[in-house]
Amino acid sequence: MKDLPADQRPREKLLARGASALADAELLALLLRTGYQGHGVLALAQEVLDKVGGFAGLLNTEADTLKAIKGLGGTAKRAELLALMEMARRALAQQMAASPVFDSPGSVKDYLGLHLGGRQQEVFAVLFLDGQHRLLRLEEMFHGTLTQTSVYPREVVKRALQLNAGAVVLAHNHPSGVAEPSRADEYLTQTLKTALQLVDVRVLDHIVVGQGQVVSMAERGLL
Repeated sequence: MKDLPADQRPREKLLARGASALADAELLALLLRTGYQGHGVLALAQEVLDKVGGFAGLLNTEADTLKAIKGLGGTAKRAELLALMEMARRALAQQMAASPVFDSPGSVKDYLGLHLGGRQQEVFAVLFLDGQHRLLRLEEMFHGTLTQTSVYPREVVKRALQLNAGAVVLAHNHPSGVAEPSRADEYLTQTLKTALQLVDVRVLDHIVVGQGQVVSMAERGLL
């Protein structure tokens, strides 16, 4: 990056114009700091983002996947990236644990996007909430293939009772990248809603996470 004009270097640009002025690769380059022989840090950053599917994919990338990318063989860079990703998740979790989740519905979508966006396998997760709709915990309850997940209402009900939850937000991802709820999603939502009503637990929403898109079924009137 020394070859770039001073005002185009990511660090100087960030300090002068703010982080929002930086492209994704420039932001990541600041964390990586160096590339490898014949491959500058900006090129490495772009390569990483291309391989994992952007920041959404990076937030769900395992350490072994990062290790396989040339230029990330050292433990220090991987550790810093993994630590930063976990900090982002925990920051949103703390926000939702401190106040009712629907005081800031955008945070719910952001939080679930961080956890489920970019996954290559379908994951069904549940946000368990207390009686004031504050976050108790997020649990990934079922994992499936790219096209199908088996979800057992009995297990969701059982876990809600164990945590003394007052409400839940359901969530799953569409690895295809399209976040539009399917008829199967609508049917599953109603099945879980009926089962949880028997133990006085409300289903507040079902969030569908795609590639760069998060859809609320409650906002669509599908609950």
